[in-house]
Amino acid sequence: MRFLAYVAIGALFGAGLVLAEMTKPERIIGFLDFFGDFDPSLLFVMMGAVLVHGVTYRLVLRRPSPLWSPSFSEPPRSKIDSRLVVGSALFGIGWGIGGYCPGPALASLLTLTPPAVVFVLAMIASMIAFARSPFRSTVPRGGTAPSSVNDA
Repeated sequence: MRFLAYVAIGALFGAGLVLAEMTKPERIIGFLDFFGDFDPSLLFVMMGAVLVHGVTYRLVLRRPSPLWSPSFSEPPRSKIDSRLVVGSALFGIGWGIGGYCPGPALASLLTLTPPAVVFVLAMIASMIAFARSPFRSTVPRGGTAPSSVNDA
């Protein structure tokens, strides 16, 4: 049942991205083009998402527990370090150049357009390369970063 809920939520998210035209790289690149043909549509999508999250987050936390878990959990706070800053910068540069981030790229993959396919293949290749790189050795096998400086 949980798997079906995840699939439904993912499909709803993907449909929202398509409906808002956030799977079109030109929308993203237009948003990042402050001094040219600026397109604020991504800003409105983000503001809508923040508003919906802000309202529903408060409502969900009023429940005694999540639907499929005995209790709520929040990710541990972690330090801002050079790996986080460099990774964020690389993500932003890739987003600006390609006009895709992972969610919209996967939704766009259904169109089988060459740019979407190339981006997703490059994304997968870079994830494999990172998993085999020496930088990966500081993140435990479970995929979560150390929760504090002392855990690193």
